[in-house]
Amino acid sequence: MKIQKHVQKWLLQEDLNFLLTNRIPRITLTHFMGWWSQIRNPWVAKASIAVWRLFTDLDLSEARQTQFASVHECFTRDLKPGARPVNPDVSVLTSPCDAIIGTCGEIRQGKVYQAKGFPYSLQALLGESALANVWPAALEGGKFVTMRLTSSMYHRFHAPMDAQLDHVTYITGDTWNVNPIALKRVQALFCKNERALLHMKLDDGTPMLLVPVAAVLVASMRFHALDVLLNLRYKGANEIPCQARYSKGQEMGWFEHGSTILLFVPPGFDWVDGVATGHTIRMGQALLKRV
Repeated sequence: MKIQKHVQKWLLQEDLNFLLTNRIPRITLTHFMGWWSQIRNPWVAKASIAVWRLFTDLDLSEARQTQFASVHECFTRDLKPGARPVNPDVSVLTSPCDAIIGTCGEIRQGKVYQAKGFPYSLQALLGESALANVWPAALEGGKFVTMRLTSSMYHRFHAPMDAQLDHVTYITGDTWNVNPIALKRVQALFCKNERALLHMKLDDGTPMLLVPVAAVLVASMRFHALDVLLNLRYKGANEIPCQARYSKGQEMGWFEHGSTILLFVPPGFDWVDGVATGHTIRMGQALLKRV
């Protein structure tokens, strides 16, 4: 335990952390990690998970499985039934994932923040997507929140409310680390990385935008509504129409490792008590409430 704490403290030194996780061949290592994680060998899986535990606070006590044939199985593990109760209040929008709350606040003049003093525009995040000219106006004055999934967390994400997914825009990109150290150094980082724009509507027609953002070692996302894996090797259409209906708390997909989900809602919502930067939240817990 002491060795683990010393290793983690050493890696959290800002200059060293940024060097080790960003000044490397990010895309090459991400491809390698994708290959390595898929090796179905119990010895490889056990050894890799042991090393993983050394660098993180990985806890598998809630996992449905007790043995994993590959690192990928562990990354994308399902949980035991009832491990993540979903707040039943119909006026509450719940967290789509386990996460650490990053920057959160109000959308003003089409701008939001990835870290204090580091703004980025919704237009840049949306790129040339089909609805790029619609979302900034629809979301103006609403709320945004950054939810960071660390590598040891549960990596599946779920519908925050009863909603319909109408369209997915896939935007390929880089694989910068998305931890707080990188967010304070790389301008408009989320607008550079690989990401998927999930164009959604709540039952009353209220628009909601969910944006899973990939990162170093994790450029791969799976959505139940699509029959393709979205990753750096994907060469298909960037605009993918779909019609998928979700109940609150229903699983929508997963990351292959850990990364970030950005959530944007229009005016009409406010934060529930306790939601603030640095707060750890679990999937299904209250995040926003209709006002």
